Amino acid sequence: MSVRTGIGENDHVEADLKKRVSRYMSYLLRHDPQNLRMDAEGFVNVDELLGKIRALSSTRQMSLVDKNLILEIVNGRNGKRFEVKGDRIRALYGHTIPVKVEFEEDTIVKLLYHGTTYHAASKILEEGVKPMKRKWVHLSPTVKVAKEIGLRRTKTPVILKIDAEAARKGGTRFYRATDRVYLCGSIPPEYVRIIGRCRRHSGLEEEL
Repeated sequence: MSVRTGIGENDHVEADLKKRVSRYMSYLLRHDPQNLRMDAEGFVNVDELLGKIRALSSTRQMSLVDKNLILEIVNGRNGKRFEVKGDRIRALYGHTIPVKVEFEEDTIVKLLYHGTTYHAASKILEEGVKPMKRKWVHLSPTVKVAKEIGLRRTKTPVILKIDAEAARKGGTRFYRATDRVYLCGSIPPEYVRIIGRCRRHSGLEEEL
């Protein structure tokens, strides 16, 4: 059963369902597997994950979720956040639980970006970028992607530019998780500067 035949042809309803399922998958695979059998690399069985999602009794739609919908989310257009190998699935990044995910070190990228709140940006300029509760600092390859990430936290995200080339020479290692997500352990403040603030329906508006 596909999601369309299960819940109808309403694109808005389908998109909303995908968003809620994706968020729940992220929660389970990044933060709290809730008795799912997870290996050291963060993988769980796809069918077991599907059963956990279907058991969520908040709406009837969740009970109609199938494996095709999960695969559509995995292969979504907004960047690869999950990985499927055979009958196993895991989150690629964003973990607060201890898992072992190997990433290729990037030695080429010169500039990276980070979208955040004004309050957090002020603190970052003093202390640098830190992973907080996560294992890695998440960085974006473009201002556009950084804005999208920042808008999840605030209506007017501040965009920080990271001098990755200089930071690398200073000992910081960067890793490419996906084409939209780069990772590092932390970034000292001397490699970070604010380049401006964005609004939802406009580009980079002002340099602060």
